[in-house]
Order: sequence, then C-alpha cells, then structure tokens
Amino acid sequence: MTGTHAEQPALDGLAPRRRRKRAPAEKTPADHDPIARVIIDVQATHLGRTFDYLVDDKQDQDARPGVRVRVRFGHKLLDGFIWERASSSDTPTASLRFLERVVSPRVVLSTQMRQDITRVADAFGGTRANIIRVAVPPRSAKVDREWSPGDKAVASRGIELEALLAEPVFKGLSRIESTYSSARALTQALDSHSYAQVVWDNLPGPRLWAKDLAWAVAHTLMHGRSAVVVLPDMRHVADLARCLASYGLRPYAPSSSGNGIWSGDVATLGASMAPELRYRSYMAVATGAVRCVIGVRAAMYAPVEGNALFAIVDDAAYQNADGLMPYANARDVLRLRAQAHGGTFLVTGHARSPQSQWDVDHDSRVVEVTANRAAAKDLTPWTRWLNREELMRLAEPALGARVPHVAVSVINRALKKGGPVLLSVPHRGAGTVLACSRCRRQARCRRCSGPLRGMPGAAPQCLWCGAAAVDWTCRECGGERLYGVRVDAEGTMQELQGLFRGVPVMISTPNQPRGIIEDVAYKPQIVIATPGAEPRVVPIRGMASETNGYQAVAILDAWTSLYAPGIDARVDALTAWMRAAALCVPRTLGGQVMLIGESDPALAQSLVVWDSRILATREVAERTETVLPPSVTAAVVWGDRAAVMTLLDRIGALSGDFSVIGVPSAGGGTGDDTGSENAVDAADVEEWPAVLGPVEIPVEPGLNRQLDGVTDRVRALIRVPRGRGGELAERLRVATAKHVASRAPGELRFRINPKDVL
Repeated sequence: MTGTHAEQPALDGLAPRRRRKRAPAEKTPADHDPIARVIIDVQATHLGRTFDYLVDDKQDQDARPGVRVRVRFGHKLLDGFIWERASSSDTPTASLRFLERVVSPRVVLSTQMRQDITRVADAFGGTRANIIRVAVPPRSAKVDREWSPGDKAVASRGIELEALLAEPVFKGLSRIESTYSSARALTQALDSHSYAQVVWDNLPGPRLWAKDLAWAVAHTLMHGRSAVVVLPDMRHVADLARCLASYGLRPYAPSSSGNGIWSGDVATLGASMAPELRYRSYMAVATGAVRCVIGVRAAMYAPVEGNALFAIVDDAAYQNADGLMPYANARDVLRLRAQAHGGTFLVTGHARSPQSQWDVDHDSRVVEVTANRAAAKDLTPWTRWLNREELMRLAEPALGARVPHVAVSVINRALKKGGPVLLSVPHRGAGTVLACSRCRRQARCRRCSGPLRGMPGAAPQCLWCGAAAVDWTCRECGGERLYGVRVDAEGTMQELQGLFRGVPVMISTPNQPRGIIEDVAYKPQIVIATPGAEPRVVPIRGMASETNGYQAVAILDAWTSLYAPGIDARVDALTAWMRAAALCVPRTLGGQVMLIGESDPALAQSLVVWDSRILATREVAERTETVLPPSVTAAVVWGDRAAVMTLLDRIGALSGDFSVIGVPSAGGGTGDDTGSENAVDAADVEEWPAVLGPVEIPVEPGLNRQLDGVTDRVRALIRVPRGRGGELAERLRVATAKHVASRAPGELRFRINPKDVL
C-alpha cells in the first residue's frame, strides 16, 4: 500500500519524475574507409560541396556510396547522400561527427549517375544538391520494405524482349527507309558504341512522329541498350506509350494476378506523379529492371546506365526549362549525358530548333534525317497561306474578314465529306482585334493594312505600325462603329455560329470548365482548340484507319506570330502550327491546311512546303549577325541592381576578359571557336560589348513598389564564345556564392542558355 500511494502523485502529474538521460552509445569508426563524404540537402550556393562524417562500424556494410543518410548539420538533422568513402579527411577526427543513420541500404545514385549530376551542375553553374533535389524523388518506405538486398534486378525480360522486338522492328525499318533519307546512317547512329547525334524532322500525320520514335526506341531496346525520351507534355507521353505498346512493350505496372509484383518494359517519370509511384519507377530503372523511360522534363535524370539512347521531342519547347536553380534545360542535360555515356542523342519533332540547325551546320558527324520528296508529297496535306496578297489574287469578297469566304468554302466541303474540321486559335490574351460593327469585316489600318486593337481611353491603334486610327471608316461599307473580336476559342465560337448553322461546334482549351477534350469522333463537326489542346480523331468502327485525322485544318490569326515576345517566338509559332497541321489527313485523302493572316514569309513558307529548315536557317543567320545563341553561349543575370553590377564586375564582364566578344566580320567565317576547319582568323574578328543591359524589370501590376527587393530590379545578358560556356558558369557560381555567403542585401540569380534572353 505504501509503495502504491507513493507513486500516485507522479501519475497525477503533481510531482513528475525526472528520467535519467541515457548515455550515448559508443561508436567505433569503420576499419576500412571510415570517412563518408556526404552531399547534404542544402540549396545554398556557397555550401555546394561535400561534408565529411565518420562511419560507424555497425553501418559499414550499408553506408555505401549512393545511399541515402541522415546527418547532423549545425543544429539540424538533414537528409543527404554518401558521395564517396575515403580513408582520411582534412578535418581533424575529433571534430567529425558520425552519420546519424543510413536511411536505406538501397543505392539510389550509381557511380555513373553521380558523375552525370556533377557534370550537369558544373555546366549550369549550380551545385550537386540543386540537381539531386529535382533528379531524385522522395523516398517511399513502403517501396523500400518490398525490396530485399538479396534481390537481383535484371533487364526487363532480357532475351525474350529482344526476340519479341526483332520482327516488328524489321518491318518498321522498311517503312523508315521508304519514307526518310539517311535511314542507314540513322540505324548506324542508334547502334553506335560511341557518341552520336541525330536530328530528325518528322513528317505530318496523326501520331506519325510517335510511330517513328517508338521504332527508334524499340530498335535500341532490341540491342540490349536503354532509352530515355523527354516529351513536352503528358499528352505526348500517352501518344508515345500507345505506339510502344504496338511493339509489345508493356507499361511498368502491378501484375494482373494481384500478387503485388510490379513488372513491365516502359516506366513513366514525371514531377507531378504520386511520390510512391515516382520513387518505385525511379528505382526500377536504377536497378535495371526497366530499360525504357518516357516522361516530361523530370525524365531527363532517369538513372539509366551504359551507352543509352537519350531522345527529346520539340527541344525548343518552353516546358524543357527547369524552374528551379540552376534552371537546367532538358536538351542540354540529355546531350551532356549522351556524351558522357557514349550514347546517342536524338532530337526529333516537326519544327527544327535553331540549336539543332547550328549543330547540323557546324558538325559533319550529325546525322540529318529528313523526308524523301515522294513520301513528303503523299503524306502532307495541301497547305495554303491565305494572306492579303493571296486573297486578293483569289478575288476574295470578304478581304478583311477573320474567316474569309475561301476558308468557309473549304470547311463546308470538308464537312460534306463526313470528317471533322479543326480551327486552331491563339491562347486567350494573345490579342483582341477590332472589326466593323456593320459588315463584320476586320478593321484595318489605312497606312499599312495591319489589324487594329482597342486602346482604353484612346483611338484604336495598328498592331503593325502603331499608328492611331483617328476617324476610322470601313473600306467595305463605310461604317464608322467598331466592335472587339476576341482572339480566343470562345470568341471564335460566337463568330462561327452564323456561318455554319446546324454544325456541332466544340471547344478544347484549358480555360473552359470542360478543359481539354482528348478525342473526337470522325464525323462532321467543328473543333476549336488552342495550341497543345487539339483533340485526336478516333475513327468510327468499321471505317478505315486512315480516317484518324481532320479533313481540314484552319490556323487563324497568323498575325499574332508577328508580335509574340521572346527570341524563340517564330520557332514556337511554327511548332504549334505544325502540330495542328500534322493532325490533318494527307492530300491523297483530300486533306487541306489553311494558314490565315499575315506572318513572316520564312515562317509561313516552312509550313506550306513542310520544311522547317527554312526558318531554322534564317534564325541561325540572324542570331549570328546579332550575336545571340546558338552562335554564342549566353547567361541572363537578374536581381537587385547593385548585386547585378557587383557580379558583372567580379566575373570580368565590365572591364575584364568577358567585357568584349569577338564577332566574325562579313565573310570572315563562322566564328566557331571549337577548333573546326571554319575557325576565324583573328584579323577577321570584330569586338563587340559582351554585356547587354542592364535593363529595368518592370514591376508587376498591383505589386507594392515599396516592397523590399522590387524597387530596382534589373536584368543583363552576358555573351561569351561557345567554347567558354563552362568557364562562364563557374565564374557565375563563385560570384553568386560570395554574394550569399557575405549576406549582401538584394536578390541575385542567373540562368545559363535561357530560352528567352530579353
């Protein structure tokens, strides 16, 4: 009784007992390589190095390079990865801490992956922790519990997979050889055991690009190699997955028997995936259980081994640029990895980027795959550019209409043939034009015939020459009143209601409640879609498979391509137009594509003849003349004005060796400093300022200008010869690290090889 009453106050909380602290368990350093050099999950630039920790004797077997660990850093417990084991450290042993624990004995980062991460970090001026943050998915304890150290991961289905792919790959090769030039050089590049680069311009046709790419992937897998494909969005991922399935390649998924075992040939990686699924797919690739990876930007870090295929679709797409420091670009990452692995770097798509054109022009080893003339004639739809000059030649009665009579006639004939028609319109906000309220014809400038737009509280203004339209009157009917025509899907639908009565009209755009429509049936209907939201056509049961496209495609408001900001504006426009036109049936089935409105002649001609080299060559020439990428390596620096100016001074861009850049004079060669035969003599080089700017970054509307860090923000562009890109990245990293370490005030950031330099 006495003992019981003595414990009662403690149970009531009146007199809590003090627990004696346990003495920390004694730890003994491992006998062999007791030092673990760890990359810690700290994103600060000045802490971008390894930190040494002691490995306990009990952790020796599990603490291998590439495993995930927990360590003490200051007063915090943080995640990290063992980068390597060492026998000694520059830090005195008495000052070293032990690893807190090995989170999992699974090797997440192989030796080759660690080397790749280091190369990417160096190329973009970041740290290895920056890359690991986006490359390695968060751990799933459930997935790790399902794995045992005794398991042996083998390539998916091994010999069985190679036998499965042999016949369909051979049949696919016959189609490739009859359709594209340089087919033999393409197969040699795919089979090469050293670095090779391929630039492949796809022909139009619903999912034809996916069929071509699926063949290249299957060919690679058949020879026992791995493949990584980065695509611009998940719709492209679904299209490629469907074509890979036609080769018998199964998606990585749970077994249908319900035993919890996952298997398959194709894994999908994406940052938006559920954490458990993404980690499971990542580890399946890391262990070699899956050799084919497809996905969006995050797939560029797929942990494949050996001389794999590294492919990218539409390499100039804005989705390829990472939004986190160091802002790595998927194209550059895949190329770096292909070079390091001795693999094949494949760039494919409908529109060729200036970067790919530069590679073709300056490296004779690049394999250029283009369509045969006969195949191009049969597979492409009949394409016309209905600009003002062409409409006048055709005696168009509604010359100023947004949808002229010529286009209305083509659409009506396509509907009568029983097929759907696609109208591609710009994204909302791309522009709003004015039209006559009496005859509905588009209002045009008296000076240059450009479209007019409304200006709040002012006279309408021309989008081409900027002239004010004072006392405007319609040339057709003499009307004096204007109304706004919205250049978007909803506005187009309202405009078409009076032109095509009784015809179903649907809208596919992310801005509407229904969202993007994935598929539409092959029947008379009009589909209005913004770029990237075009539905695929599904043939009606019993009809030929050729009816899996639109009978006609009309690309409206081509004039918006003249005013889009950004250095890649024309390339982006051509990519969007070619994607839409590729969904049309070929001319042999009556397919027609109409580009309606004024545009750049090189841009329009590239679409009409289906040869993106026209625009790509023009872009390269103009950028070389203006000293812009890809003729040089560039970096954008932005932030507080004082911080930006200090950084420019530290890297030698104001008065040092980075202050000027050599530009070849007229007829002086290519300016390529990579040691090629076309290298320029010193006498043929003119010196230009290497820095453009700094220019003020406008404050966003509604933002309080008195907020700290937004009152004086600027942007500057630094240009260096292509051969000094790595040196520029290192100088920027060191200068930024000094800024952060010294706790200097103000924002300071930089990006190597940005998509937009202005």
